Amino acid sequence: MATQSLYRRYRPRRFGEVKGQEHVVRSLRNAVINSREGQAYLFSGPRGTGKTTSARILAKVLNCANPQDGEPCCECESCLAVERGTSYDVHELDAASNNGVDAMRDLIEKASLGTPGRHKVYILDEVHMLSKAAETALLKTLEEPPPHVVFVLATTDPQKVSETIRSRTQHLQFHLLPMDVMESHIRWLAADAGIELADDALQSVLLQGGGSARDTVSALELVASGGGDALDITPLDEFLEAFIESDPGRALTVVADAMQQGRDARSLTDDIVRHLRDCFLSLMAPELVQLPVQRAAEVAALAHRLGAAAAVRAMERLGEMLVEMRHAPDPRLLLEVALVQLTHPAASNDFSSLLDRMSRLEQQVASGKSAATARPAPVDPATGRAALGGRARGSGGATLSSAQAGHPSADAPGSGDTLTAETGARADVSADGLAAAAERAVEVWGSQVMTALKSLPRAIYAAAKVLGARNGVVAVAAPNEPHRVKCQQHQADVEAALLKVVGAPVKLLLSVDGAVAHDDSDSGGGNVVALKLASAPPPDEDVDLDGLVDAPPEAVVTPVERLAQAFPGSQIIDE
Repeated sequence: MATQSLYRRYRPRRFGEVKGQEHVVRSLRNAVINSREGQAYLFSGPRGTGKTTSARILAKVLNCANPQDGEPCCECESCLAVERGTSYDVHELDAASNNGVDAMRDLIEKASLGTPGRHKVYILDEVHMLSKAAETALLKTLEEPPPHVVFVLATTDPQKVSETIRSRTQHLQFHLLPMDVMESHIRWLAADAGIELADDALQSVLLQGGGSARDTVSALELVASGGGDALDITPLDEFLEAFIESDPGRALTVVADAMQQGRDARSLTDDIVRHLRDCFLSLMAPELVQLPVQRAAEVAALAHRLGAAAAVRAMERLGEMLVEMRHAPDPRLLLEVALVQLTHPAASNDFSSLLDRMSRLEQQVASGKSAATARPAPVDPATGRAALGGRARGSGGATLSSAQAGHPSADAPGSGDTLTAETGARADVSADGLAAAAERAVEVWGSQVMTALKSLPRAIYAAAKVLGARNGVVAVAAPNEPHRVKCQQHQADVEAALLKVVGAPVKLLLSVDGAVAHDDSDSGGGNVVALKLASAPPPDEDVDLDGLVDAPPEAVVTPVERLAQAFPGSQIIDE
């Protein structure tokens, strides 16, 4: 004969034995004491928290021959019949497997019949699995049930139960048990059952149970059958740490350990997604997180480090993998590829990954961390080596105006006391290096410098002309004086782009086209800067007009044909 499992042997028989659901117990006991029991209840909450057990206790006390203070006596024939499952007064129906309209109509027909006891109690488990037709059939009976009938509907997902049914029931919500309550209960149960339980084994049992009384007792039974050794549990927090630290090796190591423990890739992926969902809910709606208080606090701390964008991206990517795993020959490979993409920024270039990186930068700024501390130093074009003070220049230091960025006079006020980061950076770079960087800036002005600008400064400087470079300064001529003033307003943006492109603090010298370029920053004023002019374009060759011939008609491409060539496979629709 098989040994009865622990969770069945220690199932509560009275309301007072139900752990962690005092609010539910108090409501049901008071209703029985005052003879104000409802005709329809909805019990909702995570699995293993006592929904079906409480429904059976309610059924016992409603038909008990000797109820005491809202509790069943558990000794009369009615109570014992309910516990044995042979009572004619209590009918249990699993809505997950009996979710059709025919099963519901059969239940409704039997509900109107008499019963040996005072009440006929119908317990419908997983009621959210009922079909729409079955819900409609049940609805009328819930609205006007026979006076001797009590319905108890149980579900783990009350949001899927139609609003019309919920509005006709008394909704009682069950919660996961706090860790201290669960620990005390497991210690008592282990002692009563004669199970030796070490502290590390106890902690593994509590972690495996996750606040569910039934799951925790089942984990205890597994430890007992294994000789008291702690359970091998996959540390899901390690995946979150790998996401936060961008450490693919850490994630792959946990996967390898889980596979050695006998886990399959699909169930492991599902656990990771559910863990990420708890993180996301802890950020957006903490009241929806169904975890013990201590565990919920730990998950919330991880979630704030991870960020909502990264959590959503990880859930989406792993969710896609769950779909692909149905027909994949090696599901583990899909999981590992997804984890590498989520933990290695260079392995994914999709839009969501860019949003994730932006979110991480925002978190670094909000926490006071410098996002540029890990930025590599710019290369000195003159030597090919890292420029001195390069990281300091990229750390977001103070920016000088065009007058300050030139050659400050030694007797300028405060010049001997304080230097900005940018002035110090120019001092760190040799004159030859600045000259080479400025010449490089002239060469790549149109291809790299202009493209690095934002739309407004790029549009303003598009009308300006690069004259040349000298001594680390690039001279740019505006078409007129008002335009030069506009260019000067965005000069800092252009100089920042120059620093990014050529890796050295190259300055701009603005003038008006046709006028002599002056260094406005010089305290003496009006000094002419000798420029190395950019190479002029070759002169146009003379063309013999008599030698020109018309192009053949087939060589002429119409705008419509150009569109068709640009979008292969497209179809032109005439309206």
